[in-house]
Amino acid sequence: VVTRLVETAADVEHQLTDALAAIEAMTGEVHRQDVAMVGFELRVSQADDDLARVRQKQELVTLDARRAEEEIAGLDARHTEARLSIVRLLDEQRAVDDRLAMAQRRLFDARDDARVRSERVRDAMAGHARMLERAAAVALEAARLEEACREIESRLAARHDERGQIEADQARLQQELVDGRRTLDSEIRALDTARETVRHADEAVNGLRARSDEQEGAIRDARRALDAVRHALSEAEIGRTKAESDLAHLETTSLDTLQCALHAVIAEVEQMERDGDVSPDWRTIYAEEPDEDAAADVEGAAAAGDAGEPAPAVAEVPGRVLTPEDAIEELKRKIEKLGPVNMMAIEQFDELDQRHGFLTTQRKDLVDSIASTGEAIKKIDHTTRVRFREAFDAINLYFQEMFGVLFGGGRAGLTLLDEEDLLESGIEIIAQPPGKRLQNVQLLSGGEKALTAISLMFAIFKYKPSPFCLMDEIDAPLDDANTGRFLDMLRGMQTHTQFILITHNRKTMEIADRLYGVTMEEPGVSKLISVKLN
Repeated sequence: VVTRLVETAADVEHQLTDALAAIEAMTGEVHRQDVAMVGFELRVSQADDDLARVRQKQELVTLDARRAEEEIAGLDARHTEARLSIVRLLDEQRAVDDRLAMAQRRLFDARDDARVRSERVRDAMAGHARMLERAAAVALEAARLEEACREIESRLAARHDERGQIEADQARLQQELVDGRRTLDSEIRALDTARETVRHADEAVNGLRARSDEQEGAIRDARRALDAVRHALSEAEIGRTKAESDLAHLETTSLDTLQCALHAVIAEVEQMERDGDVSPDWRTIYAEEPDEDAAADVEGAAAAGDAGEPAPAVAEVPGRVLTPEDAIEELKRKIEKLGPVNMMAIEQFDELDQRHGFLTTQRKDLVDSIASTGEAIKKIDHTTRVRFREAFDAINLYFQEMFGVLFGGGRAGLTLLDEEDLLESGIEIIAQPPGKRLQNVQLLSGGEKALTAISLMFAIFKYKPSPFCLMDEIDAPLDDANTGRFLDMLRGMQTHTQFILITHNRKTMEIADRLYGVTMEEPGVSKLISVKLN
Protein backbone atom coordinates (compact mmCIF):
# COMPACT_ATOMS: atom_id res chain seq x y z
CA VAL A 1 0.00 0.00 0.00
CA VAL A 2 2.86 2.37 0.86
CA THR A 3 4.55 1.61 -2.48
CA ARG A 4 1.33 2.32 -4.34
CA LEU A 5 0.89 5.57 -2.43
CA VAL A 6 4.51 6.56 -3.19
CA GLU A 7 3.92 5.81 -6.90
CA THR A 8 0.70 7.86 -6.76
CA ALA A 9 2.59 10.71 -5.13
CA ALA A 10 5.29 10.49 -7.85
CA ASP A 11 2.57 10.59 -10.55
CA VAL A 12 0.97 13.55 -8.83
CA GLU A 13 4.33 15.35 -8.69
CA HIS A 14 4.90 14.55 -12.39
CA GLN A 15 1.44 15.90 -13.24
CA LEU A 16 2.16 18.92 -11.07
CA THR A 17 5.43 19.51 -12.98
CA ASP A 18 3.59 19.21 -16.30
CA ALA A 19 0.91 21.61 -15.03
CA LEU A 20 3.57 24.12 -13.96
CA ALA A 21 5.25 23.83 -17.36
CA ALA A 22 1.88 24.34 -19.08
CA ILE A 23 1.22 27.33 -16.86
CA GLU A 24 4.61 28.82 -17.76
CA ALA A 25 3.92 28.19 -21.46
CA MET A 26 0.52 29.81 -21.15
CA THR A 27 2.09 32.73 -19.28
CA GLY A 28 4.61 33.17 -22.13
CA GLU A 29 1.79 32.96 -24.68
CA VAL A 30 -0.19 35.55 -22.74
CA HIS A 31 2.89 37.77 -22.71
CA ARG A 32 3.27 37.36 -26.47
CA GLN A 33 -0.40 38.14 -26.94
CA ASP A 34 0.04 41.25 -24.78
CA VAL A 35 3.02 42.31 -26.96
CA ALA A 36 0.96 41.66 -30.10
CA MET A 37 -1.91 43.61 -28.56
CA VAL A 38 0.45 46.54 -27.89
CA GLY A 39 1.59 46.31 -31.55
CA PHE A 40 -2.02 46.30 -32.72
CA GLU A 41 -2.78 49.28 -30.53
CA LEU A 42 0.28 51.07 -31.99
CA ARG A 43 -0.91 50.33 -35.50
CA VAL A 44 -4.37 51.57 -34.59
CA SER A 45 -2.78 54.75 -33.29
CA GLN A 46 -0.87 55.15 -36.54
CA ALA A 47 -4.06 54.56 -38.49
CA ASP A 48 -5.75 57.23 -36.39
CA ASP A 49 -2.88 59.59 -37.23
CA ASP A 50 -3.23 58.74 -40.97
CA LEU A 51 -6.95 59.36 -40.73
CA ALA A 52 -6.30 62.72 -39.08
CA ARG A 53 -3.88 63.62 -41.84
CA VAL A 54 -6.37 62.47 -44.45
CA ARG A 55 -9.02 64.60 -42.82
CA GLN A 56 -6.64 67.58 -42.84
CA LYS A 57 -5.93 66.93 -46.51
CA GLN A 58 -9.66 66.70 -47.10
CA GLU A 59 -10.14 70.07 -45.47
CA LEU A 60 -7.40 71.52 -47.67
CA VAL A 61 -8.98 69.97 -50.74
CA THR A 62 -12.32 71.42 -49.73
CA LEU A 63 -10.68 74.83 -49.33
CA ASP A 64 -9.01 74.48 -52.72
CA ALA A 65 -12.34 73.41 -54.22
CA ARG A 66 -13.97 76.50 -52.77
CA ARG A 67 -11.23 78.64 -54.23
CA ALA A 68 -11.51 76.75 -57.50
CA GLU A 69 -15.24 77.41 -57.60
CA GLU A 70 -14.56 81.11 -57.14
CA GLU A 71 -12.06 81.01 -59.99
CA ILE A 72 -13.90 78.42 -62.13
CA ALA A 73 -14.08 80.56 -65.18
CA GLY A 74 -10.33 80.67 -65.69
CA LEU A 75 -9.22 77.49 -63.97
CA ASP A 76 -10.95 74.55 -65.71
CA ALA A 77 -7.74 72.59 -65.99
CA ARG A 78 -6.92 73.07 -62.32
CA HIS A 79 -10.52 72.13 -61.45
CA THR A 80 -10.18 68.78 -63.27
CA GLU A 81 -6.89 68.15 -61.52
CA ALA A 82 -8.48 68.98 -58.20
CA ARG A 83 -11.29 66.53 -58.87
CA LEU A 84 -8.78 63.83 -59.69
CA SER A 85 -6.94 64.63 -56.47
CA ILE A 86 -10.18 64.41 -54.51
CA VAL A 87 -10.98 61.02 -56.05
CA ARG A 88 -7.51 59.78 -55.21
CA LEU A 89 -7.73 61.08 -51.66
CA LEU A 90 -11.12 59.44 -51.22
CA ASP A 91 -9.68 56.13 -52.41
CA GLU A 92 -6.83 56.52 -49.94
CA GLN A 93 -9.32 57.35 -47.20
CA ARG A 94 -11.38 54.21 -47.97
CA ALA A 95 -8.21 52.14 -47.96
CA VAL A 96 -7.21 53.63 -44.60
CA ASP A 97 -10.72 52.97 -43.26
CA ASP A 98 -10.50 49.36 -44.44
CA ARG A 99 -7.10 48.95 -42.79
CA LEU A 100 -8.46 50.53 -39.61
CA ALA A 101 -11.49 48.19 -39.54
CA MET A 102 -9.21 45.20 -40.14
CA ALA A 103 -6.89 46.35 -37.33
CA GLN A 104 -9.87 46.77 -35.00
CA ARG A 105 -11.14 43.28 -35.85
CA ARG A 106 -7.68 41.84 -35.19
CA LEU A 107 -7.55 43.80 -31.94
CA PHE A 108 -10.93 42.40 -30.87
CA ASP A 109 -9.85 38.90 -31.85
CA ALA A 110 -6.62 39.34 -29.90
CA ARG A 111 -8.55 40.52 -26.86
CA ASP A 112 -10.92 37.54 -27.09
CA ASP A 113 -7.95 35.21 -27.45
CA ALA A 114 -6.25 36.85 -24.48
CA ARG A 115 -9.44 36.49 -22.41
CA VAL A 116 -9.72 32.80 -23.35
CA ARG A 117 -6.06 32.26 -22.48
CA SER A 118 -6.57 34.09 -19.18
CA GLU A 119 -9.47 31.79 -18.37
CA ARG A 120 -7.28 28.81 -19.25
CA VAL A 121 -4.57 30.17 -16.96
CA ARG A 122 -7.09 30.56 -14.15
CA ASP A 123 -8.36 27.03 -14.73
CA ALA A 124 -4.77 25.76 -14.78
CA MET A 125 -4.03 27.61 -11.54
CA ALA A 126 -7.17 26.15 -9.96
CA GLY A 127 -6.10 22.68 -11.14
CA HIS A 128 -2.65 23.36 -9.74
CA ALA A 129 -4.19 24.29 -6.39
CA ARG A 130 -6.26 21.12 -6.44
CA MET A 131 -3.17 19.11 -7.30
CA LEU A 132 -1.34 20.72 -4.39
CA GLU A 133 -4.19 19.86 -2.05
CA ARG A 134 -4.25 16.28 -3.33
CA ALA A 135 -0.46 16.06 -2.96
CA ALA A 136 -0.70 17.37 0.61
CA ALA A 137 -3.48 14.86 1.35
CA VAL A 138 -1.42 12.04 -0.20
CA ALA A 139 1.62 13.12 1.82
CA LEU A 140 -0.44 13.12 5.01
CA GLU A 141 -1.87 9.69 4.14
CA ALA A 142 1.64 8.39 3.40
CA ALA A 143 2.90 9.75 6.72
CA ARG A 144 -0.05 8.13 8.49
CA LEU A 145 0.61 4.82 6.73
CA GLU A 146 4.32 5.00 7.58
CA GLU A 147 3.41 5.61 11.19
CA ALA A 148 1.00 2.66 11.06
CA CYS A 149 3.72 0.53 9.45
CA ARG A 150 6.17 1.47 12.19
CA GLU A 151 3.55 0.66 14.80
CA ILE A 152 2.85 -2.73 13.16
CA GLU A 153 6.60 -3.48 13.07
CA SER A 154 6.92 -2.60 16.75
CA ARG A 155 3.91 -4.82 17.52
CA LEU A 156 5.43 -7.62 15.45
CA ALA A 157 8.74 -7.34 17.36
CA ALA A 158 6.79 -7.40 20.63
CA ARG A 159 4.90 -10.49 19.45
CA HIS A 160 8.24 -12.19 18.56
CA ASP A 161 9.53 -11.42 22.07
CA GLU A 162 6.30 -12.72 23.57
CA ARG A 163 6.55 -15.85 21.46
CA GLY A 164 10.11 -16.51 22.73
CA GLN A 165 8.94 -15.93 26.29
CA ILE A 166 6.00 -18.30 25.75
CA GLU A 167 8.30 -21.00 24.31
CA ALA A 168 10.61 -20.64 27.33
CA ASP A 169 7.62 -20.83 29.67
CA GLN A 170 6.35 -23.90 27.78
CA ALA A 171 9.70 -25.69 28.18
CA ARG A 172 9.80 -24.76 31.86
CA LEU A 173 6.22 -25.99 32.35
CA GLN A 174 7.00 -29.29 30.61
CA GLN A 175 9.96 -29.82 32.92
CA GLU A 176 7.79 -28.92 35.90
CA LEU A 177 5.15 -31.37 34.61
CA VAL A 178 7.74 -34.22 34.50
CA ASP A 179 8.95 -33.32 38.01
CA GLY A 180 5.35 -33.11 39.20
CA ARG A 181 4.55 -36.54 37.80
CA ARG A 182 7.52 -38.03 39.70
CA THR A 183 6.44 -36.25 42.85
CA LEU A 184 2.83 -37.39 42.28
CA ASP A 185 3.91 -41.03 42.00
CA SER A 186 5.84 -40.83 45.25
CA GLU A 187 2.94 -39.06 46.93
CA ILE A 188 0.49 -41.73 45.66
CA ARG A 189 2.64 -44.39 47.25
CA ALA A 190 2.76 -42.36 50.46
CA LEU A 191 -1.04 -41.88 50.20
CA ASP A 192 -1.60 -45.64 50.02
CA THR A 193 0.53 -46.07 53.12
CA ALA A 194 -1.37 -43.28 54.84
CA ARG A 195 -4.71 -44.85 53.87
CA GLU A 196 -3.70 -48.11 55.54
CA THR A 197 -2.70 -46.17 58.61
CA VAL A 198 -6.00 -44.29 58.53
CA ARG A 199 -7.96 -47.55 58.27
CA HIS A 200 -6.32 -48.84 61.46
CA ALA A 201 -6.93 -45.48 63.08
CA ASP A 202 -10.63 -45.61 62.02
CA GLU A 203 -11.05 -48.97 63.69
CA ALA A 204 -9.55 -47.53 66.88
CA VAL A 205 -11.76 -44.46 66.55
CA ASN A 206 -14.91 -46.57 66.17
CA GLY A 207 -14.14 -48.27 69.43
CA LEU A 208 -13.48 -44.97 71.10
CA ARG A 209 -16.68 -43.56 69.53
CA ALA A 210 -18.80 -46.37 71.08
CA ARG A 211 -17.38 -45.63 74.50
CA SER A 212 -17.87 -41.93 73.87
CA ASP A 213 -21.55 -42.49 72.99
CA GLU A 214 -22.09 -44.27 76.29
CA GLN A 215 -20.43 -41.40 78.16
CA GLU A 216 -22.44 -38.81 76.19
CA GLY A 217 -25.72 -40.55 77.17
CA ALA A 218 -24.72 -40.24 80.81
CA ILE A 219 -23.74 -36.63 80.24
CA ARG A 220 -27.12 -35.87 78.57
CA ASP A 221 -28.98 -37.30 81.58
CA ALA A 222 -26.89 -35.16 83.89
CA ARG A 223 -27.50 -32.08 81.68
CA ARG A 224 -31.27 -32.67 81.73
CA ALA A 225 -31.20 -32.86 85.51
CA LEU A 226 -29.04 -29.72 85.62
CA ASP A 227 -31.43 -27.90 83.23
CA ALA A 228 -34.39 -28.84 85.43
CA VAL A 229 -32.61 -27.47 88.48
CA ARG A 230 -31.63 -24.31 86.56
CA HIS A 231 -35.22 -23.85 85.35
CA ALA A 232 -36.58 -24.20 88.87
CA LEU A 233 -33.94 -21.76 90.09
CA SER A 234 -34.80 -19.31 87.29
CA GLU A 235 -38.51 -19.49 88.11
CA ALA A 236 -37.69 -18.94 91.75
CA GLU A 237 -35.54 -15.94 90.81
CA ILE A 238 -38.32 -14.56 88.58
CA GLY A 239 -40.87 -15.04 91.39
CA ARG A 240 -38.55 -13.38 93.84
CA THR A 241 -37.87 -10.48 91.43
CA LYS A 242 -41.58 -10.11 90.70
CA ALA A 243 -42.38 -10.19 94.40
CA GLU A 244 -39.73 -7.56 95.08
CA SER A 245 -41.07 -5.45 92.22
CA ASP A 246 -44.63 -5.83 93.48
CA LEU A 247 -43.46 -5.02 96.98
CA ALA A 248 -41.65 -1.91 95.74
CA HIS A 249 -44.71 -0.93 93.70
CA LEU A 250 -46.93 -1.46 96.70
CA GLU A 251 -44.54 0.59 98.80
CA THR A 252 -44.65 3.42 96.23
CA THR A 253 -48.42 3.14 95.80
CA SER A 254 -48.90 3.16 99.60
CA LEU A 255 -46.78 6.29 99.92
CA ASP A 256 -48.54 8.02 97.00
CA THR A 257 -52.08 6.98 97.83
CA LEU A 258 -52.26 6.51 101.59
CA GLN A 259 -49.32 8.74 102.56
CA CYS A 260 -47.96 6.06 104.85
CA ALA A 261 -45.38 3.33 104.69
CA LEU A 262 -46.19 -0.21 103.61
CA HIS A 263 -45.36 -1.74 106.98
CA ALA A 264 -47.97 0.59 108.60
CA VAL A 265 -50.58 -0.54 106.08
CA ILE A 266 -49.68 -4.16 106.77
CA ALA A 267 -50.01 -3.56 110.52
CA GLU A 268 -53.39 -1.85 109.99
CA VAL A 269 -54.63 -4.72 107.78
CA GLU A 270 -53.51 -7.25 110.38
CA GLN A 271 -55.36 -5.26 113.01
CA MET A 272 -58.47 -5.19 110.78
CA GLU A 273 -58.19 -8.93 110.28
CA ARG A 274 -57.94 -9.42 113.99
CA ASP A 275 -60.98 -7.16 114.42
CA GLY A 276 -62.87 -8.99 111.62
CA ASP A 277 -63.40 -5.83 109.45
CA VAL A 278 -61.69 -6.72 106.19
CA SER A 279 -64.61 -6.38 103.74
CA PRO A 280 -64.06 -3.57 101.16
CA ASP A 281 -66.66 -0.82 100.80
CA TRP A 282 -68.84 -1.86 97.84
CA ARG A 283 -70.00 1.73 97.23
CA THR A 284 -66.41 2.82 96.57
CA ILE A 285 -65.62 -0.23 94.45
CA TYR A 286 -68.74 -0.04 92.26
CA ALA A 287 -68.89 3.74 92.00
CA GLU A 288 -69.10 4.48 88.23
CA GLU A 289 -68.60 7.83 86.56
CA PRO A 290 -71.71 8.82 84.65
CA ASP A 291 -71.25 8.87 80.85
CA GLU A 292 -72.58 11.60 78.61
CA ASP A 293 -75.85 9.77 77.80
CA ALA A 294 -76.56 9.22 81.47
CA ALA A 295 -75.72 12.84 82.24
CA ALA A 296 -78.05 13.94 79.43
CA ASP A 297 -80.83 11.74 80.84
CA VAL A 298 -80.27 13.22 84.30
CA GLU A 299 -80.33 16.76 82.94
CA GLY A 300 -83.54 15.96 80.99
CA ALA A 301 -85.13 14.52 84.09
CA ALA A 302 -84.13 17.58 86.08
CA ALA A 303 -85.64 19.82 83.40
CA ALA A 304 -88.83 17.81 83.46
CA GLY A 305 -88.90 18.20 87.24
CA ASP A 306 -88.55 21.91 86.88
CA ALA A 307 -91.44 21.86 84.42
CA GLY A 308 -93.68 20.36 87.09
CA GLU A 309 -93.39 16.70 86.14
CA PRO A 310 -91.99 14.35 88.77
CA ALA A 311 -88.46 13.15 88.06
CA PRO A 312 -87.94 9.39 88.04
CA ALA A 313 -86.39 8.09 91.20
CA VAL A 314 -82.88 6.55 91.01
CA ALA A 315 -82.93 3.02 92.34
CA GLU A 316 -80.35 2.34 95.00
CA VAL A 317 -78.24 -0.85 94.89
CA PRO A 318 -78.71 -2.81 98.07
CA GLY A 319 -75.55 -3.23 100.12
CA ARG A 320 -73.62 -6.49 99.90
CA VAL A 321 -70.45 -7.91 101.33
CA LEU A 322 -67.38 -8.02 99.03
CA THR A 323 -64.39 -10.23 99.40
CA PRO A 324 -60.90 -8.78 98.75
CA GLU A 325 -60.61 -10.99 95.67
CA ASP A 326 -63.83 -9.60 94.20
CA ALA A 327 -62.67 -6.05 94.90
CA ILE A 328 -59.33 -6.72 93.20
CA GLU A 329 -61.05 -8.21 90.13
CA GLU A 330 -63.37 -5.21 89.89
CA LEU A 331 -60.48 -2.77 90.20
CA LYS A 332 -58.53 -4.68 87.51
CA ARG A 333 -61.58 -4.47 85.24
CA LYS A 334 -61.74 -0.70 85.73
CA ILE A 335 -58.01 -0.37 85.00
CA GLU A 336 -58.37 -2.44 81.81
CA LYS A 337 -61.37 -0.26 80.86
CA LEU A 338 -59.13 2.81 81.05
CA GLY A 339 -56.95 1.32 78.34
CA PRO A 340 -53.16 1.33 77.92
CA VAL A 341 -51.22 4.37 79.11
CA ASN A 342 -49.46 6.27 76.29
CA MET A 343 -45.86 6.42 77.51
CA MET A 344 -44.84 8.52 74.47
CA ALA A 345 -47.40 11.26 75.10
CA ILE A 346 -44.79 13.84 76.23
CA GLU A 347 -42.50 13.12 73.27
CA GLN A 348 -45.46 13.23 70.87
CA PHE A 349 -46.58 16.52 72.39
CA ASP A 350 -43.07 17.96 71.92
CA GLU A 351 -43.00 16.77 68.29
CA LEU A 352 -46.46 18.18 67.59
CA ASP A 353 -45.53 21.46 69.28
CA GLN A 354 -42.32 21.67 67.20
CA ARG A 355 -44.26 20.87 63.99
CA HIS A 356 -46.88 23.45 64.94
CA GLY A 357 -44.14 26.06 65.34
CA PHE A 358 -42.59 25.03 62.00
CA LEU A 359 -45.95 25.19 60.19
CA THR A 360 -46.69 28.55 61.80
CA THR A 361 -43.33 29.89 60.54
CA GLN A 362 -43.98 28.45 57.08
CA ARG A 363 -47.45 30.02 57.00
CA LYS A 364 -45.98 33.37 57.97
CA ASP A 365 -43.32 33.03 55.24
CA LEU A 366 -46.01 32.15 52.70
CA VAL A 367 -48.15 35.10 53.73
CA ASP A 368 -45.11 37.42 53.50
CA SER A 369 -44.15 35.90 50.10
CA ILE A 370 -47.71 36.39 48.80
CA ALA A 371 -47.65 39.99 50.01
CA SER A 372 -44.23 40.68 48.43
CA THR A 373 -45.34 38.94 45.20
CA GLY A 374 -48.43 41.12 45.13
CA GLU A 375 -46.29 44.23 45.58
CA ALA A 376 -43.94 43.05 42.80
CA ILE A 377 -46.93 42.41 40.51
CA LYS A 378 -48.24 45.89 41.24
CA LYS A 379 -44.83 47.41 40.47
CA ILE A 380 -44.55 45.36 37.26
CA ASP A 381 -48.05 46.39 36.21
CA HIS A 382 -47.24 50.04 36.89
CA THR A 383 -43.90 49.86 35.03
CA THR A 384 -45.55 47.98 32.15
CA ARG A 385 -48.32 50.55 31.88
CA VAL A 386 -45.83 53.42 31.89
CA ARG A 387 -43.59 51.80 29.28
CA PHE A 388 -46.55 50.75 27.15
CA ARG A 389 -47.91 54.28 27.22
CA GLU A 390 -44.49 55.71 26.27
CA ALA A 391 -44.04 53.20 23.45
CA PHE A 392 -47.61 53.68 22.21
CA ASP A 393 -47.31 57.47 22.10
CA ALA A 394 -43.89 57.35 20.37
CA ILE A 395 -45.02 54.75 17.80
CA ASN A 396 -48.20 56.76 17.17
CA LEU A 397 -46.15 59.88 16.34
CA TYR A 398 -43.74 57.91 14.11
CA PHE A 399 -46.72 56.21 12.44
CA GLN A 400 -48.28 59.55 11.57
CA GLU A 401 -44.93 60.73 10.19
CA MET A 402 -44.30 57.58 8.14
CA PHE A 403 -47.87 57.55 6.82
CA GLY A 404 -47.55 61.10 5.55
CA VAL A 405 -44.22 60.31 3.84
CA LEU A 406 -45.41 57.09 2.15
CA PHE A 407 -48.81 58.43 1.05
CA GLY A 408 -47.51 61.88 0.15
CA GLY A 409 -49.95 63.43 2.61
CA GLY A 410 -52.98 62.42 4.63
CA ARG A 411 -53.03 61.54 8.29
CA ALA A 412 -53.28 58.42 10.43
CA GLY A 413 -53.20 57.40 14.07
CA LEU A 414 -53.55 54.65 16.68
CA THR A 415 -56.33 54.66 19.31
CA LEU A 416 -56.90 52.46 22.34
CA LEU A 417 -60.29 50.79 22.67
CA ASP A 418 -60.11 50.84 26.49
CA GLU A 419 -58.13 53.68 28.04
CA GLU A 420 -58.69 52.35 31.56
CA ASP A 421 -57.10 48.94 30.97
CA LEU A 422 -54.00 49.57 28.85
CA LEU A 423 -52.59 46.07 29.09
CA GLU A 424 -55.76 44.33 27.89
CA SER A 425 -57.05 47.00 25.52
CA GLY A 426 -57.25 46.51 21.78
CA ILE A 427 -55.71 48.96 19.30
CA GLU A 428 -57.59 50.46 16.36
CA ILE A 429 -55.77 51.84 13.30
CA ILE A 430 -57.33 54.91 11.72
CA ALA A 431 -56.06 56.09 8.31
CA GLN A 432 -57.00 58.94 5.95
CA PRO A 433 -55.14 58.84 2.63
CA PRO A 434 -55.03 62.09 0.63
CA GLY A 435 -58.42 62.87 -0.91
CA LYS A 436 -60.37 60.42 1.29
CA ARG A 437 -62.26 60.74 4.54
CA LEU A 438 -60.98 59.39 7.86
CA GLN A 439 -61.96 55.70 8.20
CA ASN A 440 -60.94 52.36 9.63
CA VAL A 441 -58.01 50.62 7.95
CA GLN A 442 -60.24 47.63 7.08
CA LEU A 443 -62.17 49.84 4.64
CA LEU A 444 -59.07 50.73 2.56
CA SER A 445 -57.97 49.06 -0.65
CA GLY A 446 -55.34 46.31 -0.77
CA GLY A 447 -52.49 48.64 -1.74
CA GLU A 448 -53.51 51.22 0.87
CA LYS A 449 -53.69 48.51 3.54
CA ALA A 450 -50.21 47.29 2.57
CA LEU A 451 -48.78 50.83 2.63
CA THR A 452 -50.43 51.50 6.01
CA ALA A 453 -48.96 48.27 7.42
CA ILE A 454 -45.54 49.26 6.07
CA SER A 455 -45.89 52.67 7.75
CA LEU A 456 -46.71 51.01 11.09
CA MET A 457 -43.80 48.55 10.71
CA PHE A 458 -41.32 51.33 9.95
CA ALA A 459 -42.70 53.33 12.90
CA ILE A 460 -42.03 50.38 15.22
CA PHE A 461 -38.54 49.94 13.76
CA LYS A 462 -37.84 53.63 14.19
CA TYR A 463 -38.86 53.46 17.85
CA LYS A 464 -36.81 50.30 18.52
CA PRO A 465 -34.53 49.26 15.64
CA SER A 466 -33.81 45.58 15.06
CA PRO A 467 -30.56 44.19 13.59
CA PHE A 468 -32.44 42.12 10.96
CA CYS A 469 -35.78 42.34 9.20
CA LEU A 470 -37.19 39.74 6.75
CA MET A 471 -39.88 40.91 4.31
CA ASP A 472 -41.75 38.47 2.08
CA GLU A 473 -43.41 40.01 -1.01
CA ILE A 474 -44.21 43.18 0.96
CA ASP A 475 -44.11 45.30 -2.21
CA ALA A 476 -46.39 43.04 -4.27
CA PRO A 477 -49.60 45.15 -3.84
CA LEU A 478 -47.79 48.48 -4.49
CA ASP A 479 -47.74 50.40 -7.76
CA ASP A 480 -44.60 52.06 -9.16
CA ALA A 481 -45.08 55.39 -7.35
CA ASN A 482 -45.74 53.78 -3.96
CA THR A 483 -42.86 51.35 -4.55
CA GLY A 484 -40.52 54.29 -5.12
CA ARG A 485 -41.56 55.98 -1.85
CA PHE A 486 -41.25 52.64 -0.04
CA LEU A 487 -37.71 52.16 -1.39
CA ASP A 488 -36.70 55.70 -0.43
CA MET A 489 -37.79 55.05 3.14
CA LEU A 490 -36.09 51.67 3.10
CA ARG A 491 -32.77 53.30 2.15
CA GLY A 492 -33.10 55.65 5.11
CA MET A 493 -33.60 52.72 7.51
CA GLN A 494 -30.54 50.74 6.32
CA THR A 495 -28.17 52.46 8.76
CA HIS A 496 -29.69 50.63 11.76
CA THR A 497 -31.30 47.50 10.24
CA GLN A 498 -30.25 44.94 7.65
CA PHE A 499 -33.24 44.11 5.44
CA ILE A 500 -33.73 40.77 3.67
CA LEU A 501 -36.43 41.01 0.99
CA ILE A 502 -38.17 38.26 -0.96
CA THR A 503 -39.48 40.01 -4.05
CA HIS A 504 -40.14 39.82 -7.78
CA ASN A 505 -40.14 43.60 -8.26
CA ARG A 506 -37.37 44.86 -10.54
CA LYS A 507 -37.18 48.29 -8.85
CA THR A 508 -36.78 46.66 -5.44
CA MET A 509 -33.99 44.44 -6.78
CA GLU A 510 -32.11 47.49 -8.07
CA ILE A 511 -31.43 48.86 -4.55
CA ALA A 512 -30.10 45.56 -3.19
CA ASP A 513 -26.42 45.08 -2.33
CA ARG A 514 -26.56 41.37 -3.13
CA LEU A 515 -29.06 39.20 -5.01
CA TYR A 516 -29.76 35.52 -4.46
CA GLY A 517 -31.87 33.52 -6.88
CA VAL A 518 -32.78 29.97 -7.78
CA THR A 519 -32.46 28.93 -11.41
CA MET A 520 -32.96 25.67 -13.28
CA GLU A 521 -30.28 25.37 -15.94
CA GLU A 522 -31.08 21.69 -16.36
CA PRO A 523 -34.59 20.25 -16.09
CA GLY A 524 -35.28 19.12 -12.53
CA VAL A 525 -31.97 20.48 -11.12
CA SER A 526 -32.23 23.71 -9.09
CA LYS A 527 -29.18 25.89 -8.60
CA LEU A 528 -28.60 28.80 -6.23
CA ILE A 529 -26.79 31.81 -7.70
CA SER A 530 -25.72 35.07 -6.09
CA VAL A 531 -24.82 38.44 -7.56
CA LYS A 532 -22.98 41.16 -5.63
CA LEU A 533 -24.08 44.56 -6.92
CA ASN A 534 -22.22 46.93 -4.56
